[in-house]
Amino acid sequence: MINFGVVGAGWRTEFYLRIAQACPERFQVAGVVARNPQRAEHLQRLFGVPTFATVDDLLNASRPLFMVTSVNWASNPGMIKDLVSRGMPVLSETPPAATLEEMNELCALMGKGAKIQVAEQYFLQPQHAARLAFTASGKLGTITQAQISAAHGYHGISLMRKFLGITYENARIQGLAFQSPIVGGAGRNGPPVEEKIVSSKQEIFVFDFGGKLGVFDFTGDQYFSYIRGQRLLVRGERGEIRNDIAVYLQDYLTPIQVEFIRHEAGVNGNLEGQYLKGIQAGAVWWYRNPLAPGRLADDEIAIGDCLLRMAEYAGGGEPFYPLAHACQDRYLDIMMHASLDGKAVQTETQVWAGD
Repeated sequence: MINFGVVGAGWRTEFYLRIAQACPERFQVAGVVARNPQRAEHLQRLFGVPTFATVDDLLNASRPLFMVTSVNWASNPGMIKDLVSRGMPVLSETPPAATLEEMNELCALMGKGAKIQVAEQYFLQPQHAARLAFTASGKLGTITQAQISAAHGYHGISLMRKFLGITYENARIQGLAFQSPIVGGAGRNGPPVEEKIVSSKQEIFVFDFGGKLGVFDFTGDQYFSYIRGQRLLVRGERGEIRNDIAVYLQDYLTPIQVEFIRHEAGVNGNLEGQYLKGIQAGAVWWYRNPLAPGRLADDEIAIGDCLLRMAEYAGGGEPFYPLAHACQDRYLDIMMHASLDGKAVQTETQVWAGD
């Protein structure tokens, strides 16, 4: 049983609580620090979790294995420092900090023994995880190009780095933004109530890592839109992945094509429940759901996987998404947006690159 606490009571916090609710044999919520009484009452009623007005109150009532910081950008660095000073391992929501100065201060804590990981979940989403496993198998050869249109900012960058095998290498970045009309779609509050034309902002950035090319392409509509979807292209000298199709050479005369197939319980009369089992391509399972049979969306499965890995890390295991990686993603996010004025920018090695 993984016992964790959460600081913050916003929209993102509810993901963690839904995961614990769907997997009661795996997770227990020690409590949620919620300063707003109305939000505290809402979370108590909806999820049956204890809420506390302060971190002190929560830690006096329970001693969780680790704490999740799910607060706004401005508050997060200070909250991480506070929890670390109390000896608590911290799983920080993204980004851990907004500015270079704040990121440098947090990374300095790691040298003093702080246990901090970041809940970057996109590379753990089932479809991306299956593609990354396929890429790591070597069937595509050395990866030289990744075009990602799946997530905003540092999230999209994290995927791009993972597919390219990039850590702290520097890049020349060129960007542009494009506005176009679109019928307004769903959002955090649910489906649209009427047909309405709104403006959609698309951002495209090209990262030249010297022998490896990354293309970031995203519009915020993609998260909820009925008509804008994800796109992905990963290329190596022996093959490529195009969305859910992989093509590779068995030998120089023999191309093999496989499709990434999701296996779901509960469809077509199946009586096992309703959950994702895993993803196959060809005869291989490239992904198995670590939270089966929990009834969860893909993003919730990925966040739940972060919780599983954080528990291992807090218990002395290996890091799964170190603070330094999250800082690099945020740094590249800052730099790519600096290129929107029409001039290419060049990144520089940061202090956390040695961590």
